[in-house]
Amino acid sequence: MKSENPVQNRSAQPRLLLTAISLAVLTLTNTAYAQDSGEGAMTRVEVTGSSIKRVANEASLPVSTIKAEDLVKQGMTTLADVMMALPQSASLAPSNAGSGTNINLRGLGVNRTLVLLNGRRLANEAISDGYANLDVIPMSALARVEILRDGASSIYGSDAIGGVVNFITKTQFEGLQLTGQAVQPEHKGGGDEQRATITWGKGNLQTDGWSFYATLDAHQRTRLGSEDRAYLSTADMLTALGRAPSLGTGGNATPANFTTPTNKTAQNPYAASGCLAPYSIVGQKGTCVLNNNEYGTALYANQQVTFYARAAKKLSEDHIVTVDYSRGEEFILGTKNPTNALAVNGVSAILPSTSKWYPGGSGGVPAVAGLNNAPLTVTWAVADGGLATTKDVQLNQRLAVMDEGTLAGWDYKAGLVIGISERSNYYYSGYYKGQGLLDGLKNGKLNPFGLQDADGKAYLDTISVDGAKNRYSKSTFTGVDATASRALMELPGGSLALAVGVDLHRDTTEDTKLPIGAEVTYANATPSHGEGQRNVAALFAEINMPVTKTLELNAAVRDDHFSDFGNTINPKISFRWEPSKQLMFRGSANTGFRAPTLFDAYGYRLPGATGLTAAKWDDPVLCPGGTPGVAGTGTALPGLVASTVCNTTLPKQTGSNAGLKPEKSKGFTLGVVMEPVKNAMVSFDYWNIKMTDMLANLPEQVYFLDPVKYASYFVRNADGTINYIVNTTMNLGGQKAAGVDVSGSYNFPKTAYGDFKVAIDGTYLTQFDNQLYNGSPYVSNIGQFGLASNGTTSSFPIITYRWKHTLKLNWAAGNWNSQLTQNYNSKYTDQNLVAKQYWRNINSYKLWNATTTYSGFKNIQVTAGITNLFNVPPPATNSSLYTFGYLSSAGSAIGRAYNVRMTYTF
Repeated sequence: MKSENPVQNRSAQPRLLLTAISLAVLTLTNTAYAQDSGEGAMTRVEVTGSSIKRVANEASLPVSTIKAEDLVKQGMTTLADVMMALPQSASLAPSNAGSGTNINLRGLGVNRTLVLLNGRRLANEAISDGYANLDVIPMSALARVEILRDGASSIYGSDAIGGVVNFITKTQFEGLQLTGQAVQPEHKGGGDEQRATITWGKGNLQTDGWSFYATLDAHQRTRLGSEDRAYLSTADMLTALGRAPSLGTGGNATPANFTTPTNKTAQNPYAASGCLAPYSIVGQKGTCVLNNNEYGTALYANQQVTFYARAAKKLSEDHIVTVDYSRGEEFILGTKNPTNALAVNGVSAILPSTSKWYPGGSGGVPAVAGLNNAPLTVTWAVADGGLATTKDVQLNQRLAVMDEGTLAGWDYKAGLVIGISERSNYYYSGYYKGQGLLDGLKNGKLNPFGLQDADGKAYLDTISVDGAKNRYSKSTFTGVDATASRALMELPGGSLALAVGVDLHRDTTEDTKLPIGAEVTYANATPSHGEGQRNVAALFAEINMPVTKTLELNAAVRDDHFSDFGNTINPKISFRWEPSKQLMFRGSANTGFRAPTLFDAYGYRLPGATGLTAAKWDDPVLCPGGTPGVAGTGTALPGLVASTVCNTTLPKQTGSNAGLKPEKSKGFTLGVVMEPVKNAMVSFDYWNIKMTDMLANLPEQVYFLDPVKYASYFVRNADGTINYIVNTTMNLGGQKAAGVDVSGSYNFPKTAYGDFKVAIDGTYLTQFDNQLYNGSPYVSNIGQFGLASNGTTSSFPIITYRWKHTLKLNWAAGNWNSQLTQNYNSKYTDQNLVAKQYWRNINSYKLWNATTTYSGFKNIQVTAGITNLFNVPPPATNSSLYTFGYLSSAGSAIGRAYNVRMTYTF
């Protein structure tokens, strides 16, 4: 396999310029362990990725650590900020994600990254049940975040293919602390944030033998509408991208477009007068189309309240019992275009000539020549209700009881975890019963060509479903575990240590779409119910062998038994060789096995369509003749309404798949860490992961770029129209991902002006190839829209940059500490499914953040900063998956914002 390293050491072979961790990061990690626990430097601790305790300054594992104070220094207000800036992460911005914030290490998928709280699992997000929502983790309780950038299937579970993110809370806190924080964007509109935290604790485990603390954290963000950042998606800009907003034809709008039984070409009585601002703009061929800047949302409104409490009791010098409880609740207000009047049971939205709102009638709608009182089929978006908004409420609770100590020369720990994750979805505003809309058109109550009069408004109130629950989901995790480790014998390099453990847990899931969804036709939610459960029993062992003072070997193996997919055994081996204090080599190899999630295997399974495509497409049969994959270039067959088969969203079927089989992986790392000069550290870490039978959804563009090959996935009705496109989770082909992690830091010599430090953490991708099915060619996704889908949580594709880094410049003097941070993503080839003259590249994306902290006031610490210092807009894109013309999954539309935070400690 060929690899391209951005930096190489001339004195070493290229394949040795690789490692799984920077020694500098290890040193920081180990120091953090000793300091945060309040214990001495020689205390034996356990590091993420290993079950063996050892003296802290001997630990050496591929773990990156972000301490809680680092979050403040970098101006981060949420865990989403952390995940987006992490170079090893290909996470999507959670702007429009009802599932909240999740982490996608290496771009392999959110359900291949294992999230832990204090080394143990939480109950997953309730619908997909394959990953954790980070928003429910108590941010105010965190001491640090540890990211294991290597597969950990042998230690934590066979599904930790991409790596592990371990959120570690403070072990204790004494006193009372209050924190307030506000983020205010420079541009007017929404997107502002507020946070308030209170933490109280008493007792010291070391001196009192017990401790207790609790923290309550509340955070909210207001909705940022596209109208608040209209300059990001102006008509001129979209036109320059090849996606002029006026390219649309017909479709649902206010005022409505219509056809007649004899004329299938859409018309609009108000097109000649400019349609109806601000709700719509003029489209092609005398029609009106919705104004995306009026209805679009750049950031959903979001509110989180988390609570965490921890109590510990030292029963003896070597025996501690700990109980902790976390409760995280979040709601997200999700918005979409206004409710549409859609066909019900095959009957379209018809406006009879008896309605006063018929063109030329007494309601004042302009007459249209040639109608002759023929009934009109209208495509209408109900502007009166405003945005169709849902309220998505998530509640995650976890109780953990832990016992650890020493017994007969063994270090042991045991735990019981009970986790419950619930998610309820409500129609919040703007949703109406579909049959009620059709009846209102038929009886003349509703005006499809404008806003409603008093009678129309009163009628809409009678068919509103605002406040009704439409979906309830629940997942649970119940587990017990026990691990014991001890030194067996002395080797030339130290103690030969062994750890053995057992892990038993049960996962359950249930997901119910309630019957009211069938009445709200615009929601396109067929009533359904799915449920599943799984028992997992695992045995694991790890041995650490310090063969010499400079060479250490480690081996681990885990045997998992799944009640529905049988046994899997996954080993891991690693080495660490330190021939001198200035040079260290490291490598590892592991295998992984990921069973389908409970949702993928047992979730809802319906015979027809369950949603619509995220982007607009041409039906390849009913709107033929265009450029494959380029919407709006085909021509509707005679007798068909163009807006229903061309450049439009099409029905698709998502949901579970009973025929899925597990995916498997193999991975390895190899690298080097160097100290070229005093106070400097440089590391190059090569990693390589290969997966087979990858579980994923086909990206939408695949169907339309080659509709002949994928014709069997288009399920059609008797009249030839699309019933649905099969887009359920499938076993696809393989995935090959590889790259080099680069880390470097330098502490400048102390000066009279303060201490200066520079550090960089980056990832360079050498390979990210996807295979759609076994035997098909691999296609690269690096720096371009490829075949990698993030269908688990979003219709947006995975964004895989060739190079991504975080650069930090820090200055500290007395009570002052300032940091300048750059987050950098390299350039990208746009999707370019537009006319060739609009093909383009997306420029590199560079954000600078600056913060300053002052702690010279008694009991008070103040931090002030500027996010997006140079007011850089998000990258523009011509991908039709992004309605507003910018890469919202990878960049923020907020712009420059001011951040102030104050903490008072009593």
